[in-house]
Amino acid sequence: MKGKETRTHLVREDVLAAAERLVKRHGPETLTMRGLAAELGTAVTSIYWHVGNRESLLDALVERTLADLAEIRPAGRTPAQRVVSVARALRRQLLDHPHLVAMVHERGLTERMFLPAQRSLVHEVHEAGLRGARAADAVRAVQVHVVGHVLVERNRERAPAQRPAEQEPWTRETAEQDGALARALAGPLDPEALFTTSVKALVTGLLGPGT
Repeated sequence: MKGKETRTHLVREDVLAAAERLVKRHGPETLTMRGLAAELGTAVTSIYWHVGNRESLLDALVERTLADLAEIRPAGRTPAQRVVSVARALRRQLLDHPHLVAMVHERGLTERMFLPAQRSLVHEVHEAGLRGARAADAVRAVQVHVVGHVLVERNRERAPAQRPAEQEPWTRETAEQDGALARALAGPLDPEALFTTSVKALVTGLLGPGT
């Protein structure tokens, strides 16, 4: 009875939301119409009715992802603060949607994916007084910094466990010179805090300390 009730109230948005959950968990290569139907407790024919075939479903997921990534709202009192907020929001979105972002990239829509953030950055660097090539360099530098940081974070997550013992001589030498530094470096890395620190330094250099 529950499955019948689900079919009765099933809408296209339900199908896309369930498909997005499956892609986030297992990747797009494992997404099948039968598996999606099982996730929703409905018939495969109902899935086809709402979204068409598998390729149409993937296309719809890409469009949904692009719409989600467009929801970036700068925050802060100054252009520099707002640029940092855009960078942080873009990083968070890329980290939260790895499989969906990969699908966007595979369909040749990467530039379109970054367009909303780029527009926000252009507005803010103009507010900071930058124009022409200097403004373009600032926008690109922030985008590349975000993407580069995300790639490093993902590589660290996939890397095999490291052996701290190999770093002990360097650590002992550093501890003698700067104990606080040695303790900080020996502690766990906070990727978000490091990103915020680095992007603030980058933006200050690009826009100038006065911003």
